[in-house]
Amino acid sequence: MNTSQTPSFEEALQRLEEIAQELEAHIPDLETALQRYEEGVSLAQYCLERLQEAQLRVQKLSLDELLKR
Repeated sequence: MNTSQTPSFEEALQRLEEIAQELEAHIPDLETALQRYEEGVSLAQYCLERLQEAQLRVQKLSLDELLKR
């Protein structure tokens, strides 16, 4: 994933899965583990924000549709 640009939701989720698999496969040195953990927390927060935005959009569309009736 290119860190100089904002990843798509799918890219962020894929990277989060890669980090989880890496940490489950072996225990890296402490510094590497902390770096991966920090990256994972950041990616998880990013994904959560994107999901919340999508949920709001769906709710708005649903409400707009109800109001048209």
